[in-house]
Amino acid sequence: MSAEEISHTVIGAAIDVHRQLGPGLLESAYQVCVAHELRKRGLRFVSEQPIPVVYDGVKLDCGFRADLIVERQVIVELKAKSAIHPVDVAQVLSYLRLTRIRLGLLINFHESRLVDGIRRVVNGY
Repeated sequence: MSAEEISHTVIGAAIDVHRQLGPGLLESAYQVCVAHELRKRGLRFVSEQPIPVVYDGVKLDCGFRADLIVERQVIVELKAKSAIHPVDVAQVLSYLRLTRIRLGLLINFHESRLVDGIRRVVNGY
């Protein structure tokens, strides 16, 4: 399955969760529900994956964690806040660079229409 196909499936799963729960919950609740939907769709993923920083040849654990890494090809960061800010996009881009993954999805569940809260982030552009 390509990264594009995976991202399409992840977005579908997130939309299903948002349709049932709507905005207003904590990010952690959405994360568990999206994980459940991904499992139902047969996708493999890791939740709360630590992302180390390599500096000066040393691997350092700085406490960074990706919400979901799906099929080792797509990083998914979930938010539940009033608006996505440039720092949120920068976070996803940093995770992409550190993991050498090309595609990330930033999904904000606080929107009344989830599609308005979805941002694709591509490493290398």
